[in-house]
Amino acid sequence: MQQNNKSFADRLRSGELLIGCLVSLNSPAITEILAEAGFDWLFIDTEHGAFNPEQAQSMLQAAGQCPCVIRLPSGDEIWIKKALDIGAAGIIAPQVHTPEQAKQIVQYCKYSPEGSRGVGIGRAHKYGMAFEDYINAANKQTAVILQAESQQAIDNIESIANIAGVDAIFIGPYDLSASLGCIGKVSDPKVREAINKAANSCQRAGIRLGIFGVSTDAVKPYIEKGFTLITVGVDTLFVIKSAKEILAECRG
Repeated sequence: MQQNNKSFADRLRSGELLIGCLVSLNSPAITEILAEAGFDWLFIDTEHGAFNPEQAQSMLQAAGQCPCVIRLPSGDEIWIKKALDIGAAGIIAPQVHTPEQAKQIVQYCKYSPEGSRGVGIGRAHKYGMAFEDYINAANKQTAVILQAESQQAIDNIESIANIAGVDAIFIGPYDLSASLGCIGKVSDPKVREAINKAANSCQRAGIRLGIFGVSTDAVKPYIEKGFTLITVGVDTLFVIKSAKEILAECRG
């Protein structure tokens, strides 16, 4: 497992290439294995995965020193508060379509006076033993990542990318393809055009770009275009691929 003394948020903002994978199964053991494999970060998917906050916390504990970012079920205040209090390095808010939504999510992620995050004691504060240190550092060390995955988001991307406190825009190519009327066809020219528009707007605003792909071939073109927050592969697909390869080899 790779370790780095800089916070995940600092590494993200500095433009370091951060390679992660999507964790969809509620399994601390799988999280531990993937963290030890050497990924820079893990994408814990509570939007589509079967997680409650207690289960998500177990995943973060299993990851050890590997930063975990939680994709929320939605960008509401309660889930943001819980995800950060259990120790996530940041959040990915899905289905952000407008600058008003973006601004509200940033507010929920930041303590006063920069925002309105509720003050409590949890794992992130070492259960109270590091309360003051965490409170003083959290606004700077919490990564706020918004997903652009609809035609409306692309139409508003310039305004969204310029909201203070947004650290990265993460493109959701599959939901974006559905919004554009070509579900699952992430290489369709309409999808590529929308992604390019988002990339150009974010690069002008100095905002980092992220994207998901199921394989190295899917994400490499975006790394070459300057995307630095990369999610490649899914825990379930790793198991399926390896299992099928082993079976095929054994059966000749």
